[in-house]
Amino acid sequence: MNFSAVILAGGQSRRMGRDKAFLEIGGKSLLTRQLETVRAAGAAEVFISGRIDADYAAFGCRVLPDQFTEAGPLAGVEAALAAATNPLLLVLAVDLPGINAELLLRLKAAGAEKAGAIPRVGKNLEPLAAFYPKTARAIAEKRLRRHHCAVKDFADECVQSGLAQFVDFPPAEATRFKNFNSPEDLS
Repeated sequence: MNFSAVILAGGQSRRMGRDKAFLEIGGKSLLTRQLETVRAAGAAEVFISGRIDADYAAFGCRVLPDQFTEAGPLAGVEAALAAATNPLLLVLAVDLPGINAELLLRLKAAGAEKAGAIPRVGKNLEPLAAFYPKTARAIAEKRLRRHHCAVKDFADECVQSGLAQFVDFPPAEATRFKNFNSPEDLS
C-alpha cells in the first residue's frame, strides 16, 4: 500500500542553538538524511513540516504550514494528514538519525492494513517515527482545538480508537530512537 510521509522539521531548536534540520552528520544534513530514508522506505509523496523562516526550496518537497500555531509537532502531523493523498502517513522527526528505511519497513509490515503503527520500546512510545491513518486527522484536529497538543497522547488515542496499534521493539533498538536535542548529543 502506498503511503505519504512528512518530515517534522519545524522545531525551535533552542537547546541545540541552531536549526537541527540543517545540522550535518557524515556530510549530509539531518533533513537530507530523513528525506532519503522515507524515500528508500517507499513513500509515494513527501512533505516537510518546517519553520516559516527557513528555505527548503533545495529539497524538492511541498512545505506544509501549520493550521494551529504554537502547537508543537502535533500541528505538523495534522497538516500532513490533511494534505496526504494516501491512506497512511509516515511521520518522522528530523532529529532521529538512527531511524533507517529497514526499520520503517518492519514497522509498516507489523501494522494492520490501513491502520497506523506506533513503535514502543518498553513503556516508551515513539510517536514521531510512526505511521498514522489519514482518518486520524479528526483526532489530531480535536486535540489541537482543545489545546491538548501532546503527541504521545494523540498516539494513545489513535490506538484506543482502533486506528493504530503499538509495535514493540526490543530494548536493544532503543538507541535507534534517540533524538538529537543538544550539541552534546552530536558527539
